[in-house]
Amino acid sequence: MPPAPAYGNVPQYPIESVDNALRVLLLLGERPKLRLTDVSQYLGVASSTAHRLLAMLQYRGFVRQDAATRSYVPGPTLDGLAFGVLRRLDVRTRARPVLERLNADLQETVHLGRLEGNDVHFIESLESSRALRVGGRLGLSMPAHCTSTGKALLAELSTEELYRLYPEEKLPPLTRNSITTRTALARALAEVRAHGFARSREESEEGVSSMAVALHSTRSPRLAVNVSVPANRMGEDIEQAVLGRLMEAAEELDHLLL
Repeated sequence: MPPAPAYGNVPQYPIESVDNALRVLLLLGERPKLRLTDVSQYLGVASSTAHRLLAMLQYRGFVRQDAATRSYVPGPTLDGLAFGVLRRLDVRTRARPVLERLNADLQETVHLGRLEGNDVHFIESLESSRALRVGGRLGLSMPAHCTSTGKALLAELSTEELYRLYPEEKLPPLTRNSITTRTALARALAEVRAHGFARSREESEEGVSSMAVALHSTRSPRLAVNVSVPANRMGEDIEQAVLGRLMEAAEELDHLLL
């Protein structure tokens, strides 16, 4: 059996029990089922130690024990994690044609973002073909309260959920236009709910304006589609054109991702 893969440097204070548990999960990814002796031999530990590791993984739902064979197979928690990753990958693939049309129609940069705690993580990005354009944010995470995508997603939360994410009144800004208090954020989110979209006027980056609409077909992960435009190009006529096409794309994505 090859050694478990490693990435980066060994931690300064490694925790052997955690490492062993993770190695068990990696081993389970290579075999359909595990016996207690498989785990003991693979880790080079006593059967009692292997049993304790498996018992803890079973307690958290990462493995379950087959009643007939007494072997260990993937549990509901591990299945849920795998399906969650696949669902996120599938979302990008299925949403791509809609995002491409939105990008082509408006000739502006388009993003698809998801809420992760109080950050928004951009999982897809198509840049404008214009010389003066907003750069793509694929793979980046930004404070949700400073972005239109984040505000569109935060507006989907209850007051209790919002306050759990933001227990403090003061919020860190990214620009001089960023929202800096929880009270101001709550007011902004009320406007988002009332109008059905969120906007950012140079709140995440100087010179960038954007508009975003949350999707309702995927509750986990929470997603929103965004159009980002250089601030000096976002006049009232452009804003209305962006909003109309953005709403259409969001509705199409909602039907597509059901």
